[in-house]
Order: sequence, then C-alpha cells, then structure tokens
Amino acid sequence: MNATTRQYLFGVIFAAVGGYYLYRRDYLEASLYILAGLAFVFNTLTNEPKLIAYKKILGIVTWGLIITVGLLFLYVLQFKFL
Repeated sequence: MNATTRQYLFGVIFAAVGGYYLYRRDYLEASLYILAGLAFVFNTLTNEPKLIAYKKILGIVTWGLIITVGLLFLYVLQFKFL
C-alpha cells in the first residue's frame, strides 16, 4: 500500500468513526473526527498531479482544517473529559 492510499484510508477511517458518533448523537466528537478525516483527505489532495493548479488553495484549506481540529480537540478535552 503506497503512502497516498494510506492517507485516503486514514481519512475514511476517521470519517467512519465520526459517522459512528453521529449515530450515537455525540455531535461534538463526530465533528472532531469528521474534520480530522477531511484534513487527511485534503492534505493528500495537495499532492495529486492533476490538481497542481489548486495546490495553494488546497494547502490553505488543509491548514485551516488542521488548526480547527486542534482547537476543537482542546475544547473536547477541556469540557468533556476534565
């Protein structure tokens, strides 16, 4: 399995876990996992040869998602588990 496929697989796994939390009606953790999955997918899309014209935009979206996931993770830690 190459690195690109692995990154997409991680994104799908995170999104599936987010779907599980949606099923359990835990919307806070669902949003965390879904956004993390999207961050993996967008990070991988930046290296696709056919999307080279959109590399800067995809990079900005990726970093926005990564920062959002980090802040949301800290929020979940602070208010749900402590």
